[in-house]
Amino acid sequence: MRMLTLCFVLLAVTAAMAQPTPSDPPVSGIVAVDSVESAGGDTIEEVTVSGEQPGPGLWKISKDGHVMWILGALQPLPKKMSWRSRSVEAAVAESQALLTVPRVDPDIGFFKGMTLLPSLVGARNNPDGAKLQETLPPELYARWLALKARYIGNAEGIEKWRPIFAASELYEKAIDKSALTTKSDVLPVVKKMARQHKLKIIEPTLEIEIDKPGQAIRQFKKSSLQDIDCFTKTLDRLETDLDNMRARATAWAVGDVDALRQLPYPDQFGACGSAILNSSIVQDRGLQDVLQRVESLWLEQAQAALASNEVTFAVLPISQLLSADGYVAKLQALGYDVEAP
Repeated sequence: MRMLTLCFVLLAVTAAMAQPTPSDPPVSGIVAVDSVESAGGDTIEEVTVSGEQPGPGLWKISKDGHVMWILGALQPLPKKMSWRSRSVEAAVAESQALLTVPRVDPDIGFFKGMTLLPSLVGARNNPDGAKLQETLPPELYARWLALKARYIGNAEGIEKWRPIFAASELYEKAIDKSALTTKSDVLPVVKKMARQHKLKIIEPTLEIEIDKPGQAIRQFKKSSLQDIDCFTKTLDRLETDLDNMRARATAWAVGDVDALRQLPYPDQFGACGSAILNSSIVQDRGLQDVLQRVESLWLEQAQAALASNEVTFAVLPISQLLSADGYVAKLQALGYDVEAP
């Protein structure tokens, strides 16, 4: 069921004490920008952050004497960064619960999923065997070829993929070649701290039951997606935002929240999520409100944790902390006090 799981992961992605926490003291570390050569012979700048880094400060949410500390996680981050925050360790140590990033769990089941694996062959491909050159405007396809040569190299099979999956592969390869990674260890490290201090771990999970999954896969393989906007915005971001990605990664690593606020953040995932939300496989199953349901679930569990614990620790995507309509802004609108670092 990898295809359906991937679709819902895309949605979820586009799905974040008496005294304020003191800033971490400076830590030893090196931030550098190096140049490497791509498969196509082009020069690619990569960011290197070595040594122990603190990450950003904590947001404080409070009401009636109860506190929630929230750490904002960022993707991508430097590959070789070692992350450790003394303020996070102190906040976790005095907390009674950890509230994690919300997630979506398609309810398929392992054995049922195994029986459906053969039907997933070719699910990434365009219907009717169409290639990207046939589905994309000529100018957009020319941009794709240039970026593909730079970050992927010769790979003929990907030319048969739907734009949304080709764009995702291109993005991951570009991130990797820039010495960045989308596989952050922030949440696992915090969960390890929580277990060491015997915190209750609350993992908001929206379970989605997929009715007749085999039929859903067949429908998906035959249906088209309105994913050209997702593809275009991904190319736009790789052409214009890699420098800012490196700057954001460095700002996060050294705890420069002001820089994170000031740097523009073009996000192709909203367009990619919309392509899935507007697809027939989602619409026909009444799942187009998944993002709203995930948000409601997290807000509900956040309020319950704040009410029942003196101190709660939480992790969210930093976009949910900085956005004017993110989860933290929604808590503030509900009457909670919010203090940014």
